[in-house]
Amino acid sequence: MLFFVSFNTMGGLLFLLFQQKGVLMKKITTWVVVGAASYLISGCASPLSSMQTTEYNSWKAKGVLVEEKSPGTASALGILPGGGSFYTGNTGLGIVNLLCWPLSILWDPVSGSDGAKTINYNATKSLLDKKMGTEIRQLDDKLTIGAIKNDEYIRLKHQIEQSYSTN
Repeated sequence: MLFFVSFNTMGGLLFLLFQQKGVLMKKITTWVVVGAASYLISGCASPLSSMQTTEYNSWKAKGVLVEEKSPGTASALGILPGGGSFYTGNTGLGIVNLLCWPLSILWDPVSGSDGAKTINYNATKSLLDKKMGTEIRQLDDKLTIGAIKNDEYIRLKHQIEQSYSTN
């Protein structure tokens, strides 16, 4: 019973405080709701996983990285209201960053760069998978028509797979 009375009294005090600070609470509530909604619809750019980062760096070192978006440009545009996010196609996040500017300059350069790297990673992976698939299909055709034997097929297929490996 004492807890209930104490809780009730505290609840009453909080209610009075919130009533007096109604405008502040409305602003806080609005920002929380806008932030949560925009996060859910934004398709936020998440950084590459450690494995993806390893592949990305390997492709870059080999000179095969497809750079559809520049991480440097995305970072530089991130200083502008929502620029980095809009540049990388994260429109929802760009709108949030536009609304949160100038605070968004703390995170938009990073999220813009991450978005550009993700786009480049996906483009490179797709291209390399397509090329490897084409080479293996050509090899399969040679095996089918009898131009190569099974042991040579296995050796050549392994070579193709190794040439596209990031290890």
